[in-house]
Amino acid sequence: MTDLHAALRRAVTDAAEPGAAELSTALGETLRDEASDGPVVFQRLKSRVYRLRLGESSPERRSFVLKRFDPWLARRNELVARRWLPALGLGDRCPQLYTVAAERSGSWIWHVYEDIGDGAIDPENPDRPSVVAVVELLASLHTRAARHALLPGCRHICGDLGAPYFAANVRDAIAVLERLEQRPVRDRLLDRLYRLRHEQSRRAQALEDLGGPDTLLHGDLWTTNTFVAPPHAAVGSATYDLSTFLYRFAPCDRPWILEAYARAVAPSGWTLPSGPELNGLFETAEYSRYANRIIWPAVALLEEGAAWGWDTLTEVERWFDAMTPVLPL
Repeated sequence: MTDLHAALRRAVTDAAEPGAAELSTALGETLRDEASDGPVVFQRLKSRVYRLRLGESSPERRSFVLKRFDPWLARRNELVARRWLPALGLGDRCPQLYTVAAERSGSWIWHVYEDIGDGAIDPENPDRPSVVAVVELLASLHTRAARHALLPGCRHICGDLGAPYFAANVRDAIAVLERLEQRPVRDRLLDRLYRLRHEQSRRAQALEDLGGPDTLLHGDLWTTNTFVAPPHAAVGSATYDLSTFLYRFAPCDRPWILEAYARAVAPSGWTLPSGPELNGLFETAEYSRYANRIIWPAVALLEEGAAWGWDTLTEVERWFDAMTPVLPL
């Protein structure tokens, strides 16, 4: 074993992560021909995500991002990086996936990506060229994937974030809340969900009439997670991604960001609905996410008596209370 590979094994193993042995073996094979005169730096970025730097003091230093996924998410992200984005001519717009390593029991999968930096956008002080670049890339994803032959496979593996997502989350959230003990926050959330259930047909019809063709979605388009990492991916209306992204910015910035998207999709023959119509579609997407966030703390309360579940439900209620339209009325 070379000094580099021994250092890799020590750095990865010291992190005490599941699958460390398999990961270090995969890294050793991937970097078989590498030489490094400097130290190996293994830095934790957040839960299940690390940065690996080789040869910090060398002009030829290299850096990688290592991510630990459950098998389903790992497979989905691998398909995004290696099959779906390349099929759309966008394979060079996300980090290269170098290798994959499965923990011995199969419970966890490690991905090793090229490190292209953090790439986060500051929504409080947005740099217009950077935001427009992200929006134009998002528009390319949406317009190229719309009605593409890969969509059925994407939907089968990743799911649908359109009307079925709204209906399922509202239905499941109601089901679990109804089984909880009566508390004011539980009752208020149920009242909101009953109203959303009553509006389900209208919202589904609006998505059908105004939401545009189903397409491949990023699915998790926060300003800290644009295209520096493989998108989480799903299928649905482009308005799902747009609502996630626009809500991160101040209301005064949203119109010019939306206008940049409209300009980017126009050459493909796409036109956006009116402002009030978009607000309705964005609201449906946001309510879908809120309903989803109700389900899991409620389940934890039912199955484990987890006290934190009430705090989380109270926080979700605050989201409902604070929600305002994306675009000025």
